[in-house]
Formats: sequence, C-alpha cells, structure tokens
Amino acid sequence: QVQLVESGGGLVQAGGSLTLSCAASVRAFSINSMGWYRQAPRNARELVATATSSGSTNYADSVKGRCTISRDNAKNMVYLQMNDLKREDTAVYYCYARGRNWFAAEELDYWGQGTQVTVSS
Repeated sequence: QVQLVESGGGLVQAGGSLTLSCAASVRAFSINSMGWYRQAPRNARELVATATSSGSTNYADSVKGRCTISRDNAKNMVYLQMNDLKREDTAVYYCYARGRNWFAAEELDYWGQGTQVTVSS
C-alpha cells in the first residue's frame, strides 16, 4: 500500500550540508505523519524529525537548529535539510510514514530502505 524511496545520502565533510528526499507511493491510503529516523552502527534506530500533514513538526534534541523537515503533501514527499553536519550524524537514514488505509481504522507504520549519510572530519 505504501512504498517509500529515499534519495540524497552520501559523503560530506563536517560542517557541510545535505538534503534528503523521500517519495511515497500510495494507493487508497492517507498519510498522517512522515519523517526521518536514523541508525548508526551498534546503535538503536532513533528519531531525527517528523512532520504531520497539518504541519506540526518534532525534532530530536541532537539536530534542533541544524535540521529542517518539510513536506509536500500534494506529492507525498518529505525532505530533510541538514546543515552543520557532525561526525556523529553518520548513520543510515530511514524515511518513515504513518497512516491508514481508507477502509481501515488502524494506523500502520512504513519504512524506506534507508540511505547512508557519512560525515568525515
């Protein structure tokens, strides 16, 4: 019902910037929240930022002031602009979407395949 495809990851020097994009392909599905999580080696997956369809956003403390999440609801796209990147931002970044089928009441979570972001010193 939902497929998420990320793009925009890569190698960047510390202090640099990167923008991640995620396109959601949906069928008979309403997306509520979209966002980004990340997972570094030997670490659990953690929240980076999320945005609801009404425009509410939520950021991890570690990225506040450095990252901006935005959505294009008409295109089912979500973006993450990351500035002043640090080595500790190195991780696989996963696109996330939560919503429900038009004919169901339960909300479900969907994940993309992930895109690698590597920050070098």
